[in-house]
This record gives sequence, structure tokens and C-alpha cells, in this order.
Amino acid sequence: MTDAKTGTTGNLTHLSAEGAANMVDVGGKDDTVREAVAEGFVTMTRETLDTILAGNAKKGDVISAARIAGIMAAKRTHELIPLCHPLLLNKVSVDIEPHPDLPGLRVEALARLSGKTGVEMEALTAASVACLTIYDMAKAIDKGMEIGPVRLLSKTGGKSGTWKRGAD
Repeated sequence: MTDAKTGTTGNLTHLSAEGAANMVDVGGKDDTVREAVAEGFVTMTRETLDTILAGNAKKGDVISAARIAGIMAAKRTHELIPLCHPLLLNKVSVDIEPHPDLPGLRVEALARLSGKTGVEMEALTAASVACLTIYDMAKAIDKGMEIGPVRLLSKTGGKSGTWKRGAD
């Protein structure tokens, strides 16, 4: 069934009845504070983790570079994901901590705004690009690193309200 107002089919808001991709019109939505948190992991050898934490990677400060890359990526998500809206983000943060049990690094990215559409893709993009940057900067030491999972932890705001991983 096609929604006359949006031209979309069922729950697939980015597809028309004919199957054509389109950007959802969010103009009629109310502005609300929206926040999303995503995480990602990079698993590596203990030696690689020790090298990164000691600041001895040949390419420089891996954690600082990955943090900046994640923040920059969140701001450019609409350029990477075809049907995402360009957003005026109020806050983006990327925290990277050692995770000795992997061994490796855990990335947590937060995106927040006051607007008409959610920021889940911005948080997920920030976490993903931070993980990719860690890999890029340490691949000379450890080509066997693994990225993942990258996943949404929570989102708040908007018509659908609050969602938290594991709470459903």
C-alpha cells in the first residue's frame, strides 16, 4: 500500500510503490532532541595493542587520529549514505578505550542534534570510520586485525522515542 503523502510503501520509507529510492520528506516533523550511541571493536594482537597504547605506531597517535576521523565522518555521513539528510549536528564525540579481553580497542560514538530526523547513521558512521582508521594506522604491525561488530547501542528522540540494545 502506498502512502499518498510520502509516496512510500509500507514500512520501507525510502522506496516508492514502484521501488524507486527517494529521500524521505521530514519537513512536517517536529524538531526534537535526538541522540544516538554506537560502538565498534577492533581486535588485534596484544603486541599491537601495547604498541598503540605506548604511542609507538609508525604513523603516529592512532587513538587521536581515529577520534578525529570518526568526528569528521559523522559530519559527512550524508555524503556517504545516499538517502541520509545533511544534518546540523550539535555534538559528536568518539571515545576509544583499550579492551584487554579482546585484546583490542572499543570505540563508542555519540551524535546529538535538535532536528527532524535521527542521528543513528551519524553515530554508526563515526564508529565505523574510527575503527577503519585504527586498522589503517596499525596495519603495518598487524594485518590480521578484525573490525566488528559495529552496532547501535541506543537512540532517543523523535516519534519512535527511546530504544536501547537489549531492552526489547
